[in-house]
Amino acid sequence: MAQTVNIVCPHCDATNRLPAARDARDAKCGRCAKPLFEGQPVDLTTARFRKHLAASQVPIVADFWAAWCGPCRAVAPVFARAAAELEPRARFVKIDVDAEPALAQAYGVRGIPALFLFKDGKVAANQAGLPDPGFFRRWLDEHAPA
Repeated sequence: MAQTVNIVCPHCDATNRLPAARDARDAKCGRCAKPLFEGQPVDLTTARFRKHLAASQVPIVADFWAAWCGPCRAVAPVFARAAAELEPRARFVKIDVDAEPALAQAYGVRGIPALFLFKDGKVAANQAGLPDPGFFRRWLDEHAPA
């Protein structure tokens, strides 16, 4: 079992090594001193997403969305509630497909909202469309058990 867990800061993107036994909800970044988890989704660009994907050992749940998309706006509060309830078990991130079209294309996003679960830097699961409120907990239980 790992003695430490790498967690990328959602504010400055520094990689932090956290003892596995420590509660990550109370952890702060060693570089910027801000909380590593705040219970809300993090907006990421392609470069920042790639840093989180490559350096973090925490599963990443990504919502590929656009501001003009009605179903995306409907998913937003469910996604935010999941982040509040399930962090630090996973990092919840949002990718704006209009701002980051190459990233959306790299993962084959054809319709939005598109939800992806990444574990160990690879896609573990994905789904298009509107999830029910318990979806994210079941998804993590199935694909990234604690």
